[in-house]
Amino acid sequence: MMVAAAAGILICFLAAGLLGARRRDTTVAGFVLAGRGLPPLLGALAMTAAWVDGGYLLGTAEGAFHQSVWHGAQGGLLFGGSLVLGGLFFAKPMRRAGYSTMAGPFEARYGARWAAVLLIPALAAELIWCAELLASAGSTLGVMGGVSFTAAVVGAALAVTAYTIAGGMWSVVYGDIAQIGVAAAGLILAVAWILPAAGGWDPVWAAYRPTADWSFAARLRSADTSVMLLLGGIPWNCYFQRVLSSRNENEARSMSLWSGAAVMLFTIPPLLLGVAAFSHPWSAEAAARLRERPSEALPALLNAALPVWAALLGLAAILGAVTSSYASSLLSAASLYGCNVRARFTGKPLGVGAIRGAAVAMGLLAVAGALRVRSVQALWFFTSDLVFVLLFPQLVYALFDRRANRAGSMAALGVSLAARLAAGEPLIGLPAIVALPDWFPHRTAAAALGLVVLPVVSRLWERRL
Repeated sequence: MMVAAAAGILICFLAAGLLGARRRDTTVAGFVLAGRGLPPLLGALAMTAAWVDGGYLLGTAEGAFHQSVWHGAQGGLLFGGSLVLGGLFFAKPMRRAGYSTMAGPFEARYGARWAAVLLIPALAAELIWCAELLASAGSTLGVMGGVSFTAAVVGAALAVTAYTIAGGMWSVVYGDIAQIGVAAAGLILAVAWILPAAGGWDPVWAAYRPTADWSFAARLRSADTSVMLLLGGIPWNCYFQRVLSSRNENEARSMSLWSGAAVMLFTIPPLLLGVAAFSHPWSAEAAARLRERPSEALPALLNAALPVWAALLGLAAILGAVTSSYASSLLSAASLYGCNVRARFTGKPLGVGAIRGAAVAMGLLAVAGALRVRSVQALWFFTSDLVFVLLFPQLVYALFDRRANRAGSMAALGVSLAARLAAGEPLIGLPAIVALPDWFPHRTAAAALGLVVLPVVSRLWERRL
């Protein structure tokens, strides 16, 4: 039954996206930016749907279940905060300049060829995010529907890619509206059912035993992660694609601010469910599985604690969050590649067909990456790590420092990348080259080096000339 329901849910989302395709514009600007005619309410809903993804829901519940309330809430609250900061400082200048992608200020300040190089980490981050989203779909359908992980990943990718390439931004926005509505309804129902069934919030909270490490070193590491999430949530083309699709700069700013608040509010339901999962009377087999794969805490709880009809809506909520964000990131990655990489290096005229082809290729790469995922929350955080360290300094100076130049940009990217690689990354099996203290905020330090090096080298190079 769950398998048929999952297929039906994906078909409904496909239908919503194809409905949006009826408004498609055959121009590149129409396909990528909805003809710059996205109303603020639709824009705010689409932006919220893009950020409230499968990694957000499963990662929030995983953090609360596996570590602590703060570790669960950290990602959602700070990603929401990043949208607020984006609205306050970045949305208006980006929309005022009329760029087509996030690469616009890079090209204007550092040159088109070097901007294409800067887009490599941006594209990598979008692809990693796509993989994380498909992994969320696979985990959810595997736990709740008994669907094999591979089949779930491939099925979700096929459905969403189909409507994304059909209508571009309008298809994505229509899908977003349907999906964020289903996600909100499913999560609210799950909380309203599960907490009273467990005896209310008081016994659930009394039984909760956080396992997080709160030593001084752990708090410094958490602070490092917080800065990374807050500032690393800004330099995303997926975010700026909605900003640039707005009708004017004021609406771009308002949709960012409203979306930031909504993203923070969406933290509450999965956080409560993660806490409830901790005290749920799991079977020995289920408890052992969750110790190995804590990212499955939310779908496992929905499957075990809800009646079938309510579990179906819970399944729809997670799939809605996954598919809306996957469509957004897929279109974003394809737009970056088509508009700023392919066009700059091949010199061939850009058409909608090239972006559609790029979307298919990106989808295949994301499927391959999803099949290798272990922790949804770790992959969710790693994407912000990548863009925070490498791209945040580049974007700040491209927009706000008229004396920034390519020499400074190249030096900053090299220094930040070297500093980040030297600290190692367990998620991708990269050993540390430099033995840093356990408490050292290596992400913030690597980004700070870029923020210092870029203006200094730019000015030194300017004097040399």
